[in-house]
Amino acid sequence: MDGGKKLPRVGLPTDAHIDTIAVREGLPATPWGENSEALFLTSSFVHPDAETAARRFANEEEAFVYSRFSNPTVMMMERRLAAMEGTEACIATSSGMAAIMLLFMGLLKAGDHVVCSQSVFGSTIKLLQGEFGKFGVESTFVSQTDVDAWRAAMQPNTKLLFAETPSNPLTEVCDIAALARIAHDGGALLAVDNCFCSPALQQPVKLGADLVIHSGTKYLDGQGRVIAGAICASEALVNDKFVPVMRSAGMSLSPFNAWVVLKGLETLSIRMRAQSEKALQLARWLEEQPQVSKLYYPGLASHPQHELAMRQQSGLGGAVVSFIVQGDTPEAARANAFAVIDATRICSITANLGDTKTTITHPASTSHGRLTEAQRQAASITQGMIRVAVGLEDVEDLKADLACGLHKF
Repeated sequence: MDGGKKLPRVGLPTDAHIDTIAVREGLPATPWGENSEALFLTSSFVHPDAETAARRFANEEEAFVYSRFSNPTVMMMERRLAAMEGTEACIATSSGMAAIMLLFMGLLKAGDHVVCSQSVFGSTIKLLQGEFGKFGVESTFVSQTDVDAWRAAMQPNTKLLFAETPSNPLTEVCDIAALARIAHDGGALLAVDNCFCSPALQQPVKLGADLVIHSGTKYLDGQGRVIAGAICASEALVNDKFVPVMRSAGMSLSPFNAWVVLKGLETLSIRMRAQSEKALQLARWLEEQPQVSKLYYPGLASHPQHELAMRQQSGLGGAVVSFIVQGDTPEAARANAFAVIDATRICSITANLGDTKTTITHPASTSHGRLTEAQRQAASITQGMIRVAVGLEDVEDLKADLACGLHKF
């Protein structure tokens, strides 16, 4: 993690565009002058003498010490992502859920209260309500889009508001600026999971958020190669709240995975724009299919938060499209959804998203399968729902692939 270290930086102009930052930000080249960032596969770093080692371990001298909490390749990825998100610092983690765990461990204690969207990823709900609930952290889950519900849920001991926008899988969009005002008026912080948009489309801190969460496994990598996560925030939050936990608990990102994400960031904007355009075309086609009873995509005017999404997401709807297939009963809807999924030959049947390959899944039995039926109903995740994360294939091929199953009922 950067941790505010005063090590040399790449000398980019202060007004550099995000596409330039995505390719250039990081650390200067080593004396060898490599053009592609170096991969430092080492567990530890050698010190010239015992006194220097003592100073470095005491944080009295800036240097890399041990790769559990300081590694050049990881720092390059952290600096690049922080610059793209517009934050002062970033701390990388071993997965997106590790980033959320680090967030909660760094900011919360017994007796604290969290207001969380009921539409966040299922594992986030399980972690907050189940694991942190055991240690005395209280949580209230509210509608993603109901600003009044967020305000009403605030308590004197509320320390954190947590939202994921757009949400998975309904692509519900929350008003980040409005939630930031509610959080700050109540003396709390706002954390936004930016997994679906990435900084290529949305920068939550510019709308008032205090922290940005990432599963680097998704669009930041972009090719489904590694597991990674990150928290982007101020230097004070990273240094004071998260670095001490990371140093002790060790949910750190490996240098190799950091290097993969670092290279993925270079093409992030290009991929996000291309995949968003393909998703829009596919969503328009799906909306016209008689077998589809409801469709969720922020890029369409039919989406309830379309105008808000266009303001927050650089005028693009992202690359995830969810839809519900017809079925007279939940069992029939589930069977029809499975028929559509099983008939595909191009789409990859997997719960991951953010890949250049289009993926398709049944959220009620995969990504949100561990939730209770009541929790799924509260989040409007029905048995007939299918989520498609659009990749870079030809859109006409994707339409034909989905049509194979849709035309069976």
